[in-house]
Amino acid sequence: MTGIEHGLVIGALLLLLMAVRVHIAMAMMIAGSIGYVWIAGSAPLLSYLKSAAWARYSVYDLSVVPMFLLMGQFATHGGLSKALFRAGNTLIGHWRGGMAMAAVSACAGFGAICGSSLATAATMGQVALPELRSHKYSGRLATAAIAAGGTLGILIPPSVPLVIYAILTEQNIAKLFMAAVIPGIIAMLGYMIVIGIIARVDPNAAPRGDRASWPEKIQALLDTWPVILIFVAVIGGIYGGFFTPTEAASIGALATAYVAWRSGGLSKRGFLECVYGTAQATAMIFLILLGADIMNVFLALTQMPVELAKWVTGMGLSPILVLLVIILIYLVLGCIMDSLSMIMLTVPIFFPIIMGMDFWGLDPEGKAIWFGILSLMVVEIGLITPPVGLNVFIISSMAKETSMKDTFIGIIPFLMSDLLRIALIVFVPSVALIALKL
Repeated sequence: MTGIEHGLVIGALLLLLMAVRVHIAMAMMIAGSIGYVWIAGSAPLLSYLKSAAWARYSVYDLSVVPMFLLMGQFATHGGLSKALFRAGNTLIGHWRGGMAMAAVSACAGFGAICGSSLATAATMGQVALPELRSHKYSGRLATAAIAAGGTLGILIPPSVPLVIYAILTEQNIAKLFMAAVIPGIIAMLGYMIVIGIIARVDPNAAPRGDRASWPEKIQALLDTWPVILIFVAVIGGIYGGFFTPTEAASIGALATAYVAWRSGGLSKRGFLECVYGTAQATAMIFLILLGADIMNVFLALTQMPVELAKWVTGMGLSPILVLLVIILIYLVLGCIMDSLSMIMLTVPIFFPIIMGMDFWGLDPEGKAIWFGILSLMVVEIGLITPPVGLNVFIISSMAKETSMKDTFIGIIPFLMSDLLRIALIVFVPSVALIALKL
């Protein structure tokens, strides 16, 4: 059998294990181990396993993951989400649909100090949903706007999936973070435009709020200074070369903890909850990483990524057509898998294919960063598509008066915005790379 055939058989086994509800980490471990034994035997597998965990977890760059997760936990307990939503609401809440737009902008702001879409959606849902309900927003628009806005948590840096992508592809974390800023802002504006269109088509779905006075607007903006300061310190410090991503994450976590403590939201119990939540999320991510390593070692033995790349390039297909097929695969996988699992499972296969083709004359580093931003944007769509759409599940659990079906229907216009943004990044790569030249 060829390497591609070996890979396809084990890939089918992996999908079967996932279909019967085996956790993605264990599914990759089991499938990868079976494939390894199939090709090389059990003794080499045992020899590899004895050092696999140490080889993976001793990588210094990985320490940035729990730090960013801890920063997000502190931000959740520190009341920063309330300040962000209040600032947005006082500025544009009097517009038709303005309060929902404020929720989306607050999601973007919270994502700048969180790095997790699920945490962003859950936190902003608690803050914004009651306000949207009290102002007679339709349940469909309210839940869909927050679920879609929550996806900004992994697009606006710092982003845990981007860190994982950087480690898998040996790219610069700081450059990936900077490249994600402008696409993240475009995503936020796209969602706000969608809300504006819905508000004009159906005025009853998004009524106007009360107009705030200028002193109220100024005070609300001043209350957001911790978020702005932390974001500038973390991202500016990384890109300016003042400290490494791990050092920046540590500083960000400490600063966020201080803000949460000063606000009264970080009691002893709250601190323990933050640490426990971080430990849980870190353990899950690291276990998936180990499973991905075992799967990737099997793929390396089969030479499937290299053979697949040669096969694809030998077919004479245009690079854009190949990229569109990859995007379609991501969209399908997003219906059944979470974003982090998709990144770890597919990047080792797709990355060599992309790097072996010419896209708009991009140099290797630019191409790697561009594909990282593009894949992250496609992966984030899976958070709001059925049947797995985790953000929708989270928001629906908070808004029981709105059916999940209604929320998914409300998501459709936001998905259209996502697809337009993806097309923009595909055909105008400079949108994702311009920040690196500033």
